[in-house]
Amino acid sequence: MNKLLLILGSVIMTYGVGEMAMQETSSAQVESVQVFDGDTLKTLEPKPEHASETFVIVNLLNRYHYRKVTLNDSLSSVIFDNYFESLDPNKSYFLQSDIDYFEKYRYTIDDHLPEGNLDFAYQVFSIYRERSLERMDYIHELLNQEPNFNEEEYFETDRDKMPWAKNREELNDVWKKIIKNQSLSYKIGGKDWEYISDALAKRYQRVEKALYQYNSEDVYQAFINAYTSSYDPHTDYFSPVAKENFQIDMSLSLEGIGAQLTQQLDYTKVADIIPGGPAYKSKYLQKDDRIIGVAQGDEGEFVDVIGWRLDEVVQKIRGPKGSVVRLQIIKHDEDINSLPDTLRLVRDKIKLEKSAAKAEIIPLMDGNDTYNLGVVTVPSFYINFDEMNRGVKDYKSTTRDVRKLVDSLKNKGIDGLMIDLRYNGGGSLQEAIELTGLFVPQGPVVQVRNTDNTVDVMKDEDHGEVFYDGPLAVLTNRYSASASEIFSGAIQDYKRGIIVGENTFGKGTVQNLIDIGRYMRQEDVELGQLKMTLAKFYRVTGSSTQRIGVAPDIQFPSPYEDEIFGESGRPTALPWDEIAGAKFKPTNQIDGELIDKLQKLYGKHLDEDQDLKDLVADIEKAREIRSQTKVSLNLEDRRAMQEEQNDVQDDLSTSLNNSEVLSDEEHTKKLSEDPYLKEGLRLLAELAKAKIG
Repeated sequence: MNKLLLILGSVIMTYGVGEMAMQETSSAQVESVQVFDGDTLKTLEPKPEHASETFVIVNLLNRYHYRKVTLNDSLSSVIFDNYFESLDPNKSYFLQSDIDYFEKYRYTIDDHLPEGNLDFAYQVFSIYRERSLERMDYIHELLNQEPNFNEEEYFETDRDKMPWAKNREELNDVWKKIIKNQSLSYKIGGKDWEYISDALAKRYQRVEKALYQYNSEDVYQAFINAYTSSYDPHTDYFSPVAKENFQIDMSLSLEGIGAQLTQQLDYTKVADIIPGGPAYKSKYLQKDDRIIGVAQGDEGEFVDVIGWRLDEVVQKIRGPKGSVVRLQIIKHDEDINSLPDTLRLVRDKIKLEKSAAKAEIIPLMDGNDTYNLGVVTVPSFYINFDEMNRGVKDYKSTTRDVRKLVDSLKNKGIDGLMIDLRYNGGGSLQEAIELTGLFVPQGPVVQVRNTDNTVDVMKDEDHGEVFYDGPLAVLTNRYSASASEIFSGAIQDYKRGIIVGENTFGKGTVQNLIDIGRYMRQEDVELGQLKMTLAKFYRVTGSSTQRIGVAPDIQFPSPYEDEIFGESGRPTALPWDEIAGAKFKPTNQIDGELIDKLQKLYGKHLDEDQDLKDLVADIEKAREIRSQTKVSLNLEDRRAMQEEQNDVQDDLSTSLNNSEVLSDEEHTKKLSEDPYLKEGLRLLAELAKAKIG
C-alpha cells in the first residue's frame, strides 16, 4: 500500500525510568506504522495532557468507585484482554503472534497507568491499524472474483469461540468466508455480483479511510475504556468529541426515529431509545444495536453506512414526519458478521408528550362478566427539572401524569389497574419513589448504599392517603431496568400488587458524570468526562436488584436468555448482595395462597390456550435459531434459513378468542398483537373478581 511506510525489523525503544521497553522476540516482530497525511508522516502518540488526565482517572476510580478494586496485576490482565477485544472483537485482524508478543505486558499495565505511561496502548493500536490495512488490501483482491455460492461451506459467526489466526493464510481463509457471508445477504435480496462487489468495495474503502483518520483521542478513549470497563460495565470514559456525540444534539433526532446514536470505531450504535418515538414503539431497536444500512422509503436501495461519520448517518436517518426509513440492524448480542435484520420505521416528530405516560381502558370478558381494566403505560421515569426549579406549577413528571391518568380512569369506573413498565429503562430515582407512593402507604421504597458504605433509606414523603387501592398488576420484561425495578420491587415487597411478565434487567447501580477538567489546571485544553458507578440500589427487604433483577410472581415465556440479555450476562457486572432490611409494613393484599391460585390458572392457560402454546413454541424456535452461530455459505441453504427466521418473527404474536373481548376492533387488535398484555389482563381480572385491593 503506497500510503504506508513499514519499518521492518526489530524495534528497540528507550524510555525513562519505570517506562516500558519493547524489544524483538522470536514470536513476533512488531512493526512501527506511519501513515502519510498529504505530504506529512502521521504517527499516533499520546497528547501532552493524556498523562495527567490518566493520573486523575486512576485516582478517581481508586478513591470513589463503588467497587473497591486495587489496580494490580490481576486487574492489569483484565485490561489487557479488554483492550484487544475492544479493537478486534471478532478476532479478524490480529494474529496469534501479535498477542504472544504483547503477552509480556499483561501484568505491567497497572505499573504504567498511574504514571500516565500509555506506550502499550499506542503500540498495540499501531499493530491493529497495520493488520487492518493489510486486510483492506486482501478484501479488494477478493472482490475481483465472485465466490462460488453453490459450495457446501460454513462460517462460524461467533468468532469469540475461535482462537486467533496463527498466520496470514488462516486469516485469509477467515476473510474469504466473511466476504462470502456478507455477499450472501445481498444475493438473497436479488443483487448481482457487479452490484455486490461495488457495494462491498465502497464499504471497505470507507473503513480504510477511517483507519487513516483515527487520531490520538480515538486510541486514548479505546484504551481508557478498556481500563474503566474492568471495574463495571457502566463506568465509561468519554473523550471531548465523544462527550459531544454521546447524546447527539436533539435537533438532529427530533424529527426521525427517536433514537440517540453514538459511534464505536466503524459502527453506528444506538446509545438510547427515546420513549414514545418510532424506535420505542417498534419494541425491536435496543441500546447497543448497530445500524449498518439505511434505505429511504419502502423501495429505496440500502446504503451501507459502515465507516460513515456519525453526523452523516444521522442525516440519512432523519426525514419528514410520515416518511418511511428502513434500517439494517445487527443486534447487540450478535456477531457483526451475522445476518442483519431489516426494521421498517415511519418517521415522526418526537414530542415530550409522546414520551409521557398514557392510559386506556380495555374491557375483558370472563363468562358473563365484563371487567373494565385500566392500563397505564409508563415509558420512562421523567421529570422536567427546569420547570420544577423555575416554580412552574404544572411541570411534567411521571408521578404527576400517572396521578391524573389514574384519577380519570377511576372516574370512568375501572375494576383493576395495570402499570406497563416494559421497555422502561429507568430515569429519575425520585420519580420511582413518588410513583410508588401513589399505591402504598407512607414508608421506605428503596435503600441506596454509597461508595463509603453508608446507607440512605429513601422514603415516600407523601403524608396523604394511598391514591389508588384497587386491584393492581405490574407488567415487566427483560428491558425493564433501574427505576422500573425499584418501583416493581417495592410493589412486590409491600405485597400491594402482582408482578407479571419477564424477569427484569438487573441494573442495580447508580452512576454520576464527572468532568475531568475540574481536577486539572489546564483551562486551554478540552478534557473528557468519566461516568462512574458510585452507589448501589437495594430493596426494602435488603436484597439488591443487581444482576438478578425483579422476578415476577407469574413468569411469562421469554425469548431472552439471562446469560445474553441483562446485567447478569456482563462479565464485570457488580455482584448481587444484600444488606439489612428497612422497617416497613406490608399491605398483605397479595399472599402466597393467591399467587399459587394465579400460577395454577396461568398453567391452565398454557395447557389449553393454543395462542400461548404457539407463542412458547415460537420462542423456543427463535432461541434455537439464535444459538446456531455456524451459518451455511450455500445460497439455497441460506434462502431457506432466511425464510425460517422471517416465519418465526411473523409468528411471535397471538390471536385472541373473540368471546374474551367486547366487540372493539382496536382493543381486539391490540391484544391479538400483544400476548403478554393479554395474559396479564386475564390475571388482573382474577384479582378484580376476588376483590383484591
